[in-house]
Amino acid sequence: MKYLVTGANGQLGYEIAKELRLRGITDILATDSAQMDITNKEQVEDVIKGYKPDVIFHCAAWTAVDKAEEEQEKCFAVNVNGTENIAKVAKEIDAKMFYISTDYVFDGTKDGLYGVNDEVNPKSVYGKTKYLGEEKVRNNVKHFIVRISWVFGINGNNFIKTMLKLSETRNELNVVSDQFGSPTYTVDLAKLLVDMSNTEKYGTYHANNEGFCSWAQFAEYIFKVNGVDMKVNYVTSEEYPQKAYRPRNSRLSKESLTENGFDLLPTWENAVDRYSEELVKQKVLTK
Repeated sequence: MKYLVTGANGQLGYEIAKELRLRGITDILATDSAQMDITNKEQVEDVIKGYKPDVIFHCAAWTAVDKAEEEQEKCFAVNVNGTENIAKVAKEIDAKMFYISTDYVFDGTKDGLYGVNDEVNPKSVYGKTKYLGEEKVRNNVKHFIVRISWVFGINGNNFIKTMLKLSETRNELNVVSDQFGSPTYTVDLAKLLVDMSNTEKYGTYHANNEGFCSWAQFAEYIFKVNGVDMKVNYVTSEEYPQKAYRPRNSRLSKESLTENGFDLLPTWENAVDRYSEELVKQKVLTK
């Protein structure tokens, strides 16, 4: 089996390539925008047809949520056109394609958990482009569409790193408390995605670490685990305005995973524990 990973310098793409190598797989083409500009249709065709992967993990995306509101065309070019370019070539070579989507396809107004077949209603440019990307994949190729949220990993920036960085100069922080979801650790997610790639159980999935929390609760746990004395002030979304709309409820049902025999990920608290240990190791190694 041959594997191609887009967005290999991002949090998830990096971890998928690492997980494949840990399993003894060496036939991997891990690409970033310099090696394959996904918005360039000809380049996408040349690279993918030249390599002929059996599985494509499409992790490259425009993820700057607020910036997308100002640069809509660029966001559309990456998340929609870029995804379509890959999906069309994947279909030609009969490759399995993984498309990493987001909780932002929902408006977050539902009371309960969002199922994979619930009505989408993205309220941000980012959310709209990611859903349009989903549709390009559904219409072109045998696929796994995997919606995730609140991602953190070693390679790249994320909420945990931001909180710990801010704690170096502050002893009090305002954090939104009325948006709820599930943090997702790229190490755990990468293992699941590679497991899925060995099957033909195509379709749409939600994949996050187990359990739910608000951003404020997430922050409090981060500080607790890392021994940081920090006062977290619970604030509303209105008190912390941002350019792009954020879903209040990003609690996703993982029923599609269990129905298809896939293991659920560990709890988000357990994931934060292990990630925090990894951060310590990284710091030790760089001294």
